[in-house]
Amino acid sequence: MKITEDMKLKDVITHHVQVAKVFKKYKLDCIGCKGADEDTIRIAATNYGLDVQQFVKELNEAIKEAKN
Repeated sequence: MKITEDMKLKDVITHHVQVAKVFKKYKLDCIGCKGADEDTIRIAATNYGLDVQQFVKELNEAIKEAKN
């Protein structure tokens, strides 16, 4: 499953635990935050001033690396 910017944070984190390193890289505490149920990847990236496309790319790369 490819991660997109419209996916909910909780869904991404729950289904792909290997993305935690990307969240930690950017010092995002989304893994335990209350907003993870409602916020999307786009909202989190925008709120933290990240480039949405780059963030999504890194999340997908983390999944790909875990499969290899």
